[in-house]
Amino acid sequence: MYKVFALMLLPLVMVQDEPSLKWLPNLELEWLDFQGKPRRGTATVALTASGLSFSFSAEYFNNQLSDYSYDLEVQFYPKKSWYIKEYVNDNTLFHERLHFDITELHARKLRKRIHQTKFTNAINTEMKLLYTAINKELSAMQNLYDIETEHSQNIEAQRAWERKIFLELQRLRYYRSE
Repeated sequence: MYKVFALMLLPLVMVQDEPSLKWLPNLELEWLDFQGKPRRGTATVALTASGLSFSFSAEYFNNQLSDYSYDLEVQFYPKKSWYIKEYVNDNTLFHERLHFDITELHARKLRKRIHQTKFTNAINTEMKLLYTAINKELSAMQNLYDIETEHSQNIEAQRAWERKIFLELQRLRYYRSE
């Protein structure tokens, strides 16, 4: 029997020693959590740096996959997250919080897909495909969220997204981060 270990990190995952906050159901980000330096000369007034850290290991017996395990965490990176105080308000903070929740939603989707997949000896490739697909979906949803809400300026669209993400998180609650 032998084990194979793999580690995959989304592009927003910084150095492993980078301070981070794990997503928790009762965690509400506050402006104090946004400790990075703002980017001047941009229309963006706040940025949430969050991502998935993902690793897995596989065990083989007689050259056949016999077992696997994985670790998946949703992280917020305070030193890479920032805001420009004079341009933000409570709506902006709610908007930024939902970016973190969208990251959690995609972690749940990945856990569900892993749970539903019958892996073969090609588990390294299969896990990478699942992970890459979720990464693309996460990026697309984050971009669509910013576009549709006009970066929190469209209050009606913001509320619609909050309801949508809340319902999706509820639907996938079995797969939530602990």
